[in-house]
Amino acid sequence: MKFANRVESLPPYLFAEIDKKRQAAIARGVDIINMGIGDPDQPTFKHIVDAMHKALDDPSTHNYPPYQGMKEFREGVVKWFEKRFGQKFDADKECVSLIGSKEALHNCIFATIDKGDIALLPDPAYPVYKSSTILSGGKPYVTPLLEKNNWLPDLTKIPSDVAQKANIIMVGYPNNPTGAIAPLEFYDEVIAFAKKYDLIVLSDNAYSELTFDNYVAPSIFQAKGAKDVALEFHSLSKTYNMTGWRVGFAVGNEKVIKALSTVKTNIDSGVFKAIQRAAITAFDTPKEIIQKNISLYKERRDVAIKGLRELGWNIKDPIKGTFYLWLPIPPSFKASTDFASAMLDKCGIVVPPGSGYGEYGEGYFRIALTIDKKRIEEGILRMKKEGLVFAQACSVK
Repeated sequence: MKFANRVESLPPYLFAEIDKKRQAAIARGVDIINMGIGDPDQPTFKHIVDAMHKALDDPSTHNYPPYQGMKEFREGVVKWFEKRFGQKFDADKECVSLIGSKEALHNCIFATIDKGDIALLPDPAYPVYKSSTILSGGKPYVTPLLEKNNWLPDLTKIPSDVAQKANIIMVGYPNNPTGAIAPLEFYDEVIAFAKKYDLIVLSDNAYSELTFDNYVAPSIFQAKGAKDVALEFHSLSKTYNMTGWRVGFAVGNEKVIKALSTVKTNIDSGVFKAIQRAAITAFDTPKEIIQKNISLYKERRDVAIKGLRELGWNIKDPIKGTFYLWLPIPPSFKASTDFASAMLDKCGIVVPPGSGYGEYGEGYFRIALTIDKKRIEEGILRMKKEGLVFAQACSVK
């Protein structure tokens, strides 16, 4: 049998490989503490589930949906966006429904990258950015995210000849995997850079509503001139505990929306109408319900940071966005994969190695705060017992 070269050029998908190792450990009888994937452990909010039940009972939801999304859904999107970010969009021309933002990121890259085109991508980053570029025949050009730069790309380091050959630049804040946040001034720089080199900006804002300590994440469209060059992806997965529902939306430049929609109409048939109706209900979720969810993650964040500090990690400032902790591996390990393997083999803890997010992720690992705080505390105790600490002189109280 012969397969396409594009398939052979791709590494195994990080989370699929992690899940294989997790399942194998479970089969061996290991009590697994899974800090690997950003999948909320709390149920979808009841009022959303109730709306879904009602929609399922309506036979008019059982046929094909409009490719761009139901008009009521798109109108709900732009209404929510204006209320949240103060920016207006045309529901018919500047908005499209998504089967989650993952497929849309891939399809948008497919719509904007031809063979040989350069994509300016962050590193470390969500693996889909790079894999989709490769599948599209493009050439990823890495813009490193470094701690000394607060995990923001230094656009001045991108050679002008590379920028001139590029077609897209990808950004994503609050950031997966680092948990970093970006000030609005950063988006001003990105828009100016994009206009200078005639680039399309793709902004992944899946974690915009998952923020802490009174921090409110901006949208790229709050930067002047963003609609001239940008598209922003949003997902209902993290905000409303709807990862399995596969629903999101993109808003932005009309031409980019059209290109994305053209690809999507040839690949998928849209989001199930009943899910779109439930999503419309989600947009009207009371703030106190969402805040209760955020408070749960904040409590877990604080428990994890306290325990990790006692194990020697020098964590200065708690994350302001996402439910991830991005941490250096102990100096006794040469590679992040070695540390991740030790965590699984010795402690029964699943964490992804930083190298799975790109070459600049080497030396780090990620923790997802999507498990109960008691399991986080249990994980910390296991790490201490097995000596998986950052510094030897530490104690757990």
